[in-house]
Amino acid sequence: MATARSRPKRLYRVRNSNIHGRGVFAAGKIAKGTTIIEYRGERTTWEIAQERPDSDPDNPAHTFIFELDDGRVIDAAVRGNAARWINHSCAPNCKSYEDEDGRVYIEAKRDIAPGEELTYDYRLQYDGRITRKVKEEYACRCGARRCRGTLLFKSA
Repeated sequence: MATARSRPKRLYRVRNSNIHGRGVFAAGKIAKGTTIIEYRGERTTWEIAQERPDSDPDNPAHTFIFELDDGRVIDAAVRGNAARWINHSCAPNCKSYEDEDGRVYIEAKRDIAPGEELTYDYRLQYDGRITRKVKEEYACRCGARRCRGTLLFKSA
């Protein structure tokens, strides 16, 4: 008698977020070090991704683009998955990593409680002078005690 194969239980759920728009939340307890989801989308160049229409015309700084080590990007606005809804936090409970094949994953930095929103530090880079207007366009809404106020990352 054949047994039906069951799909692995999803570790997350997508729903509205208090941080920003949609968010991704733990469906149950997630242990530190667990790989939760792959960040998927079309692999392309920055140039092509920047020519595309904004994912949110009311907020042009909103993006689903993830930069890879080789200079290409993953544009999750095209064939992306739920990982594109993971919000930024200055005190994240997750981190991203790229494997040797150029695939990007989101992993738990610590134990995560059921219902807790999954977040990672976007560490966005910005070419050009970071003015007050730019900081406002990339304002952080994470609410962390030590929030830096922006999604932008100052490199050392």
